[in-house]
Amino acid sequence: MEKLKKLKEVDWKHLKWKDIKDLYFEFKEIINYLVFGALAMVVNFVSYYIFARIFNIDEVVSSGLSWFCSVLFAYITNKLFVFDSKTEGKKGLLKEAISFFLARIVSGILCDVGTFALMVKVLHINDIVSKVVTQVMVVIMNYVFSKFFVFKKKEENNKE
Repeated sequence: MEKLKKLKEVDWKHLKWKDIKDLYFEFKEIINYLVFGALAMVVNFVSYYIFARIFNIDEVVSSGLSWFCSVLFAYITNKLFVFDSKTEGKKGLLKEAISFFLARIVSGILCDVGTFALMVKVLHINDIVSKVVTQVMVVIMNYVFSKFFVFKKKEENNKE
């Protein structure tokens, strides 16, 4: 609520560099999440093109490989630049990475596949509208999974 209040107080017509910088640091996690999420989408498309068009790998296999590349990219950038996660040892890193991939699989099954199929096949909603809605759901779900389950802050981990 406090952050929303700060957004309302901004003089959007006379925005200064300092205001932009302050807003960035106030919303750094969300902004970085969205920027690196967009870059992960680029990684997905570029790697798909490379696998499918340059290496002539089957489209479905290429799609799976490109998904893996984009999720790996998202994991690394979320760890380093979004949630500033510190893990101890290889075991902690492996646990965190597996949690991240599992969360992405869950959001993919629930939204990319499940909700999309429900909207298109059962509710007969336009596929493009359905895709937009499910992608917004995926972004929100992935952020929640990442923030509260995968990249929990150290002090939060100690409370358990």
